[in-house]
Amino acid sequence: MSESNIKPEPISKRVAAAALYMALSENRDDELLLKQKYQEQGLQVVAVNYGGQVSSAVPKVIERAVVAAKREGVIADIHGEEGAVAGAAHEAFTQILNKALGLNIGGKIGIARYHDHITVAMVMEVGLLHLNEVAVGMAHRAV
Repeated sequence: MSESNIKPEPISKRVAAAALYMALSENRDDELLLKQKYQEQGLQVVAVNYGGQVSSAVPKVIERAVVAAKREGVIADIHGEEGAVAGAAHEAFTQILNKALGLNIGGKIGIARYHDHITVAMVMEVGLLHLNEVAVGMAHRAV
């Protein structure tokens, strides 16, 4: 197949992949390398850790996502953009909530944006002691 027949990857898929890779990053150094790579491609990204008892985590996780996105300039301090991140974070969390009910969670949120496309991805360990399951949730919004 010649290069001229290859279709470009959809923007929403690129943004989702960036958010997921940010959520999967192992440490701060990896985050910074990924951030530089994605900035060169015109994407804005951020990652933030979270953890705790799932019953009290939902509002805290959503708040951490919004605060991190604002702090790193991924979104502006305006209602519509905050709402897009909060809504996507809530949707991503609810995708894995049933697996986590009554247990502890810990993981990382990755957020990526390209123009009006925003994706929030969550990778979390769910469990008790060392008996952990790994779960992923992801949601996209347009602003």
